[in-house]
Amino acid sequence: MPNIATIFKAEITRLARKELRSNSDGLKKAVAAQRSEIASLKRRIQALEAMVKRLARSSATAEARPRPAATAESGEADAAGLRFRAKGMAANRKRLGLSAADFGLLVGATGQSIYAWEAGKAKPRPQALAAIAALRGIGKREVDARLAQLKG
Repeated sequence: MPNIATIFKAEITRLARKELRSNSDGLKKAVAAQRSEIASLKRRIQALEAMVKRLARSSATAEARPRPAATAESGEADAAGLRFRAKGMAANRKRLGLSAADFGLLVGATGQSIYAWEAGKAKPRPQALAAIAALRGIGKREVDARLAQLKG
């Protein structure tokens, strides 16, 4: 027969653990929610710091390197409202079935420039951007005709 003191001790330990578990569950949930909120705030701070850095860099660049009025107006007029996406240009080139060299010939650039633009290592100038945009809406036959005209 077991000792009554050990039975009481085991029962007290069991009840104490049960009580602690019920009290700590709420705390665990609160801690998890707070950690999640802290992580969210950290991501938000990083995004805001990156935006501040980008804005500071662009304003410093604009102040340090003013462009002549004639060049700025013509370049901005060519690229007004045009956006450049490397993936979009690569998809258009593949849709037309062109090599980088042929696409560069149509745009007025080299094949290496085309690869750099598609890789995101460089961005096209406004004149090339306008030529890229002009190639978006045409088909393979017209592209072939233009290439034949340029090559021959």
